[in-house]
Amino acid sequence: MTEDTTVPVDENATRFELDDRQRAMLAEMGVRVWMPQTLRALPAKAAKLAQAAVPHQATADADASVTVSVAATVASAPQMLSVPIVDISQLPEGIASMDWAQLQSAVASCTGCGLSQSRQQAILGEGLASADWMIVGDAPGEEEDQAARSFAGAAGQLLDNMLKALSLTREQVYLTHALKCRTPFGRNASQVEVSHCATYLARQVELVQPKVILAMGRTAALALLQSAEPLGKLRSQVQSFKGVPVVVTYPPAYLLRNQADKAKAWADLCVAASLVQSAST
Repeated sequence: MTEDTTVPVDENATRFELDDRQRAMLAEMGVRVWMPQTLRALPAKAAKLAQAAVPHQATADADASVTVSVAATVASAPQMLSVPIVDISQLPEGIASMDWAQLQSAVASCTGCGLSQSRQQAILGEGLASADWMIVGDAPGEEEDQAARSFAGAAGQLLDNMLKALSLTREQVYLTHALKCRTPFGRNASQVEVSHCATYLARQVELVQPKVILAMGRTAALALLQSAEPLGKLRSQVQSFKGVPVVVTYPPAYLLRNQADKAKAWADLCVAASLVQSAST
C-alpha cells in the first residue's frame, strides 16, 4: 500500500546551479530547463511525503529556457489494485533475508513464472549497492537481455546523459528493473508476473536503502505502488514505498520515441534530486 501525502514547498529555496557541461548534456537531449526550487527538508518523524506537481513556465531570457517550479497540491490517494494470488512455491525460500550474492543466485535460477522460458539470462541490477538513488525500469529489453545489464543500448545512453546532467554516473546509483526477465516482444507483463518479481524488488530496496526511488515506467510504478492510475497522473505527485519517496516518470525507451516529453522527465528527475538533497540535510 502507498500513502498519498504532502508537505509545503519552500518558496524561497535556492535553485540548483548548472555548469556549462551539464547544460550541454541537457541541450543534447533537447531539454532546456532550469533546476527546480528545492523542497523544504522533511521532518525526521514526518509520515507525510512531498506531493509535487511540476508545471513548466516559459521565461523571457535570451536562451528561452523553461523555469521548472515545484508546487504542492492536494490530490486523492491513487487507485489501488488488489494483489493477485501468487504461487510462492515457485519462488526461492527466504528472499526477505537474502544478501546480494544470494539474491543474484536466486534471480539467475528463478523459474517462478513463464518469462524464465524465453530469457537468455535474468538481470538483477547494477550500480552502487548502497545508493541515494535507486532507478527502477519496467523490464529488460532485447538489448539488456543480450548484454546482461540494466538500461543498455540507446535508452541506456539517454539515461546516462540525464544522470550526467545531475553530476551522477550509473556507478553512483543503483539500476534495476521491476521484472528480472524480458517479456515477449510487444507484450506487457501480466500483474501476476509483476507480483512474482516484486518480491525480489522489495528486497533490493531494503538492501540499497535509497533516499529516493525513480520509477521509470508503468510496470515499475505497478510493482512499487500497486496502483491502477495512469502514468501521467502518478507522476504528478510523490508516492512512497516502504517509507522511501517514489517519483514516477517516463522510461527512456519511451522518451526516445516521444521527444516532447523529455522536459517532463527532466522535471521529474529534478523533483527526485530535491528529495535527495532534503534527506541529506
